[in-house]
Amino acid sequence: MQEKPIRLALIIASTRQGRFAPTVARWFAAEAAKRDDLTVDLIDLAEERLPDILSDQRTEAVSRVSARLLRADAFTIVTPEYNHSFPAPLKTLIDWHSQEWHAKPIGFVSYGGISGGLRAVEQLRQIFAELHAMTVRDSVSFAGVWTLFKPDGGLVHPDQASRTATKMLNELVWWGRALRDAKSKQPYAA
Repeated sequence: MQEKPIRLALIIASTRQGRFAPTVARWFAAEAAKRDDLTVDLIDLAEERLPDILSDQRTEAVSRVSARLLRADAFTIVTPEYNHSFPAPLKTLIDWHSQEWHAKPIGFVSYGGISGGLRAVEQLRQIFAELHAMTVRDSVSFAGVWTLFKPDGGLVHPDQASRTATKMLNELVWWGRALRDAKSKQPYAA
């Protein structure tokens, strides 16, 4: 009996004009699409404009994104590093939600200059621990990202990045199944 695929929400964190995030996200989505143990739901924060003032009144956009996050079994966040951190719209997304993150695995694809976005990822790991999410160990990181991708969106040297993406996706699927199965037997209590 084949297991139901893991529903992976792939979140594009950058909303900046001229952003490179869609290129990185398309590459990663193509890597995930090679697998039959995953389905991918792409959530682009530039399209899903969440209000930056938090309140008890959820807008249509917040409700729409909330439903998508709740359906997900796992997450991958594609994030740049801005000023040694992650983009503000990602923090807004995180803060609008709570139970949507509970007992679900999260992976990261980061990019940027010399650090490849890893400083942003380290901060996100701390935040998601507080939200009862489980970040997987391995991540995909692109240092000097602008020199690594071809104009068509493919990688100049794809082998290492593909291996790293496969390793992270394997972890997300394993944890996604384990946590989904555990929650079906006993609801998670935060």
